[in-house]
Amino acid sequence: MYRLIEKYKLLSHEVETWEWPSRALGCDKRVSVLRPAQANATNSALPVLFLLHGFGGNRLTWLQRTRLVEHLAGLDLMVVIPESGRRWFINDHKGLRYEDYLIGEVVSFVDENFGAYTRSGRRAIGGFSMGGATALMQALRHPGLFSTVISHAGAFEAPLRVGDPYSEVRQNRDSAIPSTAAHERVWGPPGSLVRLRYDPFRMIDLQAVVPDLSLYFDVGLQDYARIIGMNRHMALKIEESGIDFEYHEREGGHDLHFLDRSLPFSLAFAADRLHREVQA
Repeated sequence: MYRLIEKYKLLSHEVETWEWPSRALGCDKRVSVLRPAQANATNSALPVLFLLHGFGGNRLTWLQRTRLVEHLAGLDLMVVIPESGRRWFINDHKGLRYEDYLIGEVVSFVDENFGAYTRSGRRAIGGFSMGGATALMQALRHPGLFSTVISHAGAFEAPLRVGDPYSEVRQNRDSAIPSTAAHERVWGPPGSLVRLRYDPFRMIDLQAVVPDLSLYFDVGLQDYARIIGMNRHMALKIEESGIDFEYHEREGGHDLHFLDRSLPFSLAFAADRLHREVQA
């Protein structure tokens, strides 16, 4: 079922591309798996981090347009990178089941094929923009599956979007921004069940107990005002909830330059929390 498409070394890590026919999506899908070469040689057990790209990106965005592998040096993390193109990792309004693929297939693939390399099932999930927001959504929807979340410029209010709040800046920034039609293909019209189901603010309010999560998130001071605002709103909501978190605002826009400069901080946070859990 699972096919190893390619394997190569990139700096301190071995990178593998795996493919299988997705039951949830009805087509072949690929993921990239990064493991420290030294850990492979010694069969060392590692925590695992799932990374989700932004709107219009893919798994190669992390490998070719950021210094991810360089930033991972010395952190002893295994990283798994799936892809969804311009669709969110949710079961969306048009019937694409990317949540079922991520949770039911990608996580299971790692457990089945790399179980000897992971520790105690401890997992982190993170991403950029839509990927960062989805990481939090999935951690809240599946308690106990992920213990750490990292988000860069997370689009946390996507389920609340009405119309096109980015129309004035759409032509002025080098960034992929979904049109109203593209957005509603995923989320449905305002008030849809999909929007209600994945609203992270609502999910936090509905938690019976404080989620056992550690959350790192940040946003650039030159990002869109809407993105900055929703990250500040989320910081207040997380603080009220009692969830363990760090929130930072630093220089940068809604782009891969900001992501690359921020990765060392989030990766170090994830590694610290995951290795701390292993030692507990």
